Amino acid sequence: MSDKFKLAAIQLCSGIVPKANLLQIEKLVADATKAGAQYILTPEMSICFAGNKKDMAQYIKPFENNQDIKACADIAKKYGVFLHIGSMSVLADDEADSVDSEAGAKYYNRSLLFSPKGELISFYDKIHLFDASPPNDRPYKESDDYLAGERVVVAELGDFKLGLSICYDLRFAALYHKLCEKGAQILAIPAAFTLATGEAHWEVLLRARAIETGCYIIAAAQGGEHENGRSTFGHSMIVDPWGEIVVIKDDDKSGFILADIDIGEVERVRKIIPNLENKCFFV
Repeated sequence: MSDKFKLAAIQLCSGIVPKANLLQIEKLVADATKAGAQYILTPEMSICFAGNKKDMAQYIKPFENNQDIKACADIAKKYGVFLHIGSMSVLADDEADSVDSEAGAKYYNRSLLFSPKGELISFYDKIHLFDASPPNDRPYKESDDYLAGERVVVAELGDFKLGLSICYDLRFAALYHKLCEKGAQILAIPAAFTLATGEAHWEVLLRARAIETGCYIIAAAQGGEHENGRSTFGHSMIVDPWGEIVVIKDDDKSGFILADIDIGEVERVRKIIPNLENKCFFV
């Protein structure tokens, strides 16, 4: 078993139409695997960054027999890489046969991890829904359209353990402690942070989660001016267990970043400061 692993985070400016987004994802996956990536993470809402309920009703489909998911599996298999679609929307199971889906459907914000053989290894539904009013922006209320996930998910990433999360989850440290209790060594944080919250909080929160858990962090972000009217911060990064930034894409442009990691660093840092072992909770 090798402790070495090469991670890549793809940064996108996703539009509304899945086909166009999938073409961009495949191009960047091809480039990242050519550079040696063994695991590739895309941002939140990689496949369809819908602008309204009409877009959602047109482009977001049920989980089963989903052609966009099949396309992602095919990309993973074609390039022989662990492909982690940071998130995409899927129609909730009990809504799949709803006639009036545009008016009242509910969705899951779902993260999907594929093996190099194109097999779906694991998935995670975003637990913390973004109901907030960031400065210089419109209010957001994800709970109007989305159902919250209920599972804390750690997936097998070859010889390593990967903790799954999505965007707003980043603000809830307890989730990451739970992921570590389940064995996580790397934490995936795909996101679509707003400009204001990204400038103020993105880096400090990512580094804090690394320091608190002694994990590697890989954070793939949406960036730029989107077709749906949103503006997102970008600045994808990979952070080591000591909280140091290994690599950052210091802009909001599409592309990817790549880094070699050594999982042995997780054990080393956790021995120096064993805060996961020393934590205690007061009622």
